[in-house]
Amino acid sequence: MEIGIYSFGEVNQYSNGEATTDVGKRLDGLVSLARAADEGGLDVVALGEHHRPDFAVSAPEMVLATMAAETERIRLTSGVTVLSSQDPVRVYQQYATLDHLSHGRAEIVTGRGAFTESFPLFGYDLNDYDELYDEKLRLLLQIREQESVTWSGRHRPSLDAASVTPRAAQSPLPVWVAIGGNPASGVRAGTLGLPMLIGFFSGTEQFVPHVQLYRRAAEQAGHAPDALRLGASGHMFVGKTSQAARDAFFPYYSDYIRQMGLTGGAPLPRRAFEQSIERGLPVGSPQQVIDEIMKRVELLGITRWLGQIDVGNLPFGMVNDSIELFMTEVAPVVRRETAA
Repeated sequence: MEIGIYSFGEVNQYSNGEATTDVGKRLDGLVSLARAADEGGLDVVALGEHHRPDFAVSAPEMVLATMAAETERIRLTSGVTVLSSQDPVRVYQQYATLDHLSHGRAEIVTGRGAFTESFPLFGYDLNDYDELYDEKLRLLLQIREQESVTWSGRHRPSLDAASVTPRAAQSPLPVWVAIGGNPASGVRAGTLGLPMLIGFFSGTEQFVPHVQLYRRAAEQAGHAPDALRLGASGHMFVGKTSQAARDAFFPYYSDYIRQMGLTGGAPLPRRAFEQSIERGLPVGSPQQVIDEIMKRVELLGITRWLGQIDVGNLPFGMVNDSIELFMTEVAPVVRRETAA
């Protein structure tokens, strides 16, 4: 069982003024988190890609390269690379370079993107949302397998025996497919035989059919079931006790949900927050978070869990306390339970 953390590097501010909006300080904090996760024995750190003023990470591979120099063993991955609005040639080169800098610890988690600001920014039509991703994912996989690439498609100039270098240290360079609530994305991942990462906050049960579709598509495409890898990710906060965790996290989470526009501009009500926890949001004591991760293991069969440890640009002291509990009290128990 692989256990890790991820961040989107938000720089949104709270009404009490406790969060930093300085991009440099926020990025320094992310590198510090990766160093702590590496020293604390976590397996993976992932960074999202966004092109909005409330996020500091538009080039995750740059930050991951800095993390590579500050860590020794933890795996370094995007979470996600918005492949629809990127050039697969450049993506491969960037992560192949990261792979060498980290001595074989790089991964790419590809996705269509929950936000759409990168499409007009880089000159892509949102009407081609899914077609762009499908075409570019297949090109990325071809580049991964072939140093000399001949290819043609609709959304990028053709390649004629093009040499794509450097080649990654790992062979093959790991490429994952991230999905939200779209069943077709799971079918695509299964058909291609790629590992899949499911992003959700609560309601584990609703994703059981997605996993069944994924495994069925993989089987029909001839991929061995035991070769498939499945992960889950989502918001997370660990406190010493259930009530302490809820009370500390709620004001920030409520404001974060408001700033993301998920409540029509209003703060998230406390009752809605409590209901999210009842439906499986991993917020609470170490044992509660263990139980929620194990629920994902039992219902979905995941072998990787990534928790968004600093969701909404939490004050750094809160993040440090939460990750310490996650590393010392949650991760060892989950590893022991899954090994058994």
